[in-house]
Amino acid sequence: MKHSESSEIRLNKWISDAGICSRREADRLIEAGRVTVDGRPGCMGQKIKSSQNVLVDGRPVEAELEMILLAVNKPVGVVCTTEKKWGDPTLEELVNYPKRVFSVGRLDKNSEGLILMTNRGDLVNKIMKAGNYHEKEYLVTVDKKITPEFLKKMSGGVSLKELNAVTRPCRVEMAGENRFRIVLTQGLNRQIRRMCEAFGYHVVRLVRVRIMNIQLGRMSAGQYRHLSRQETAELLGALEKSENNTERKYRAQR
Repeated sequence: MKHSESSEIRLNKWISDAGICSRREADRLIEAGRVTVDGRPGCMGQKIKSSQNVLVDGRPVEAELEMILLAVNKPVGVVCTTEKKWGDPTLEELVNYPKRVFSVGRLDKNSEGLILMTNRGDLVNKIMKAGNYHEKEYLVTVDKKITPEFLKKMSGGVSLKELNAVTRPCRVEMAGENRFRIVLTQGLNRQIRRMCEAFGYHVVRLVRVRIMNIQLGRMSAGQYRHLSRQETAELLGALEKSENNTERKYRAQR
């Protein structure tokens, strides 16, 4: 994001364009006194120039001006870790982005499809927070014919004894004789593979095709793209909404 030296921009837009939060949330930060401009508390509706020093919670906004959000089509065999002790190719090596970015969550080595990468740790935390119930959609191929009973059991919650957990109810629908779509709102370790194994099925191929509003689309394996402005705005808006819902639930329980 670049603004000319002489132009003025509203303070909430400046903060939003920096990728810190939405304009609405920026207004709340300003109202709470968490934003300063040249050492003085920021004001609602205030306009500033790029030469002015804006801090949010004492941190310079300039440091966050380049929010990077990438959608990557991870191939099978690539790992979402920076550790090199096993010699596997890593996602960072595959993307080889000129600036430091890291993955939002993981896809295991034998899975493929959509994964997000960013330079923003706060976005990672918000997207990964299980209590926010963010959707992730997968296309799964298994080793034998799918039955209506299997789909019903998968959608109703599956007991995974090895994790001492029961999966959340989810949406599951047939996509072929031995293929189905599943939408999860949690991310337990190897969850879909474990769910299938609980009913005697083995996953042959697992592709993540959507994270929240971001679609895999037609990217080739190994390709990445920057999220569009519309995708980014929708993503930030959804994150803000889920954070607000979580906060309201917390207050109601107090």
